[in-house]
Amino acid sequence: MLKVSKTKMLLVLTFVLLLALPAFASTAEDNAARFGIWTLIPPLVAITLAFITKNVVISLFIGILSGTFILTLVMPGGFFQNLWAVLANIVPAFLKLTELTLASLADPWNAGVILQCMTIGGLIALVTSMGGARAIAESLSKRAKTPRSAQIITWFLGHLVFFDDYANSLIVGPIMRPVTDKMKISREKLSFIVDATAAPVAGIALISTWVGYEMSLIRDAYASIGQTTNAYVVFLETIPYRFYNIFMLFFVFATAFFLREFGPMLKAERRARQGQLLAPGIKPMSTDENVKELTPSRKSNVWNAVIPIGVLIVASFVGFYFNGYSTIIGGEDLALISLLETSPLSFDAIREAFSSSDASLVLFQSALFASLVAIIMGVWQKLFSVSEAIDTFIAGLRSMIITAVILLLAWSLSGVIKELGTANYLVSLLSGTLPAFLLPTLIFLLGSIISFATGTSYGTMGILMPLAIPLAYSINPNPSFVVMSVGAVLTGAIFGDHCSPISDTTILSSMGSSSDHLDHVNTQIWYAIAISVVTILFGYLPTSLGVSVWIALPVGLLVIVGMLFTLGKKVEVDEPVQKKKTTSTI
Repeated sequence: MLKVSKTKMLLVLTFVLLLALPAFASTAEDNAARFGIWTLIPPLVAITLAFITKNVVISLFIGILSGTFILTLVMPGGFFQNLWAVLANIVPAFLKLTELTLASLADPWNAGVILQCMTIGGLIALVTSMGGARAIAESLSKRAKTPRSAQIITWFLGHLVFFDDYANSLIVGPIMRPVTDKMKISREKLSFIVDATAAPVAGIALISTWVGYEMSLIRDAYASIGQTTNAYVVFLETIPYRFYNIFMLFFVFATAFFLREFGPMLKAERRARQGQLLAPGIKPMSTDENVKELTPSRKSNVWNAVIPIGVLIVASFVGFYFNGYSTIIGGEDLALISLLETSPLSFDAIREAFSSSDASLVLFQSALFASLVAIIMGVWQKLFSVSEAIDTFIAGLRSMIITAVILLLAWSLSGVIKELGTANYLVSLLSGTLPAFLLPTLIFLLGSIISFATGTSYGTMGILMPLAIPLAYSINPNPSFVVMSVGAVLTGAIFGDHCSPISDTTILSSMGSSSDHLDHVNTQIWYAIAISVVTILFGYLPTSLGVSVWIALPVGLLVIVGMLFTLGKKVEVDEPVQKKKTTSTI
């Protein structure tokens, strides 16, 4: 009853505030200046309702509708005239919402992401039906004999799939879920490990689908201050200053190694140790209930999982290279064309090809090819007929429908936020004259706020990078200070993305781990905030004041361990029983 009343109060408040809105403006910059604080309504409504109602779809829908209301509303002047305008604006706002949704689906990148998600779901269903998932789980279980080793292996796999954060979320979760379930690790903890080793790893990997985008932003921003620089060298120089990425990756390992948790995650882990992997009454984002193992009587074959998933990974690598190669060769950058023609297999050529590839298209193609390989393998081994294989593949597609819906709504919300100029308003609000040592911290926090509100780390980087580098250079032209500010942009975007329930990578991590999405957000956000505090207090502030980054990094790692032993508590794992068994054996 309380939740319903809060929801009604929020909706009524939003409606009343709409009466005070100024008239409609056209561009994002104009909208940001005209609407001001009202541009925050859509993300605030969506995020607040998500936590109150526990229903992401409805919350996103209402958040988008509040944004389209603002965009289509024209206020005549008087109160009663304005009241009638608000009531009469329902249909135009709804039509604007459908236009945004259609535009989101029509975007080639977004369509590719949805197709890759659904196709990978079909692939996992085929692997499961062939007994491959059970076989690889049994194989990993031989090494993952405890909750500690199971989590560390998941963390390690997250580093192996370094080339793309989407691929990481969609591969590691389904592979490790049977293992972590057997070790009574909560789905919330699995989705946290997957999410925390996706973007943080892909963001600092030497070759990944992120590198090209990050390099292009760096190159353009340096050009705006009249400097020609090697963007890849600057990218490498920022890695030590990616405090959030580094600290988060270490934190995940530390929680697994010491088996200590705090906040909602401690409650989730203790619940899971009692055999309840999900909270009572919770339905996971994806489920295998429609996918049955067709040959339970036959011995499981680990190759039925290794080969299709291996094909997916290898095909992704090959696809990234050739897709990027084709893009560069068909472009106008003569230097890059010459590089690929003269040294096509050099490190620089591979890096540039990966950076120029269309990751969403390549992953969809790779997943489809891997699914065909799985079908051929299953039919060849007489595990299922072609018709049964297609039915299984389609069942896997169906399990991803809710993920596709949430992604589509999240992108639509991002579209309305972009049109309203929410990010422009936040930048104008929080930027200004300040001491040099506070700039990296401010950039980090500003990136976090924008990324949290918009649900996109890429978009946040694109907004902030052109502002951060000129601002840092004007305050302190020291190259290290500018590089540190670049690192703050890239890590702040990831921190906000980790906290945001409307982030696509957060959604994919919930889906891949078969966790409840809001439970994943609620448990992860406290860990993300804790690491962000360490990032600021023991990363950006001391290094801005002249402390060497090589001193700040180990100190920060030690602080994380101390934090775990101060705030964290041991997860109960029936330790007294284990000790008794050990004693009797000796």
